[in-house]
Amino acid sequence: MPETGLECEPGPDSWEYSLYVPNDPRAVTVCRRTLRLTLTLHGLIRLADIAELVASELVSNAVVHTKGPAALRVRWSKGALRIGAWDADPGPPEPPGRWEDLADVDVEGGRGMALVRACSDQWGWQPLSRFGNRGKYVWCELGAA
Repeated sequence: MPETGLECEPGPDSWEYSLYVPNDPRAVTVCRRTLRLTLTLHGLIRLADIAELVASELVSNAVVHTKGPAALRVRWSKGALRIGAWDADPGPPEPPGRWEDLADVDVEGGRGMALVRACSDQWGWQPLSRFGNRGKYVWCELGAA
């Protein structure tokens, strides 16, 4: 996958964007701001706050826990917004913890995927191989309601 760039695949009632970013903590902010602008331009500002939250968690995991580039992918289709992050590590993400287990303020991590699970209608992950690059794609969906 390319290390930087923005791609868009338009459709009659659907659209899809991919933003490729380097492995840099600042990429999370770039992705979050790009996502808000994209949703605003498509008339979906009502989803922006929650979308930014889950995108931040997904991209943060991709940047913090892997060594290669990452990508944010956003797709609108059939009344649902799918937000996902690709990274170069083919291993599965850490499974989300239960909120009850994460209430301890001394626990440093593990809340990200629990937050994604709690805020989205569904989530999942899949291993990917594209252009000779291996990795995984972790995604979640938000309904338009």
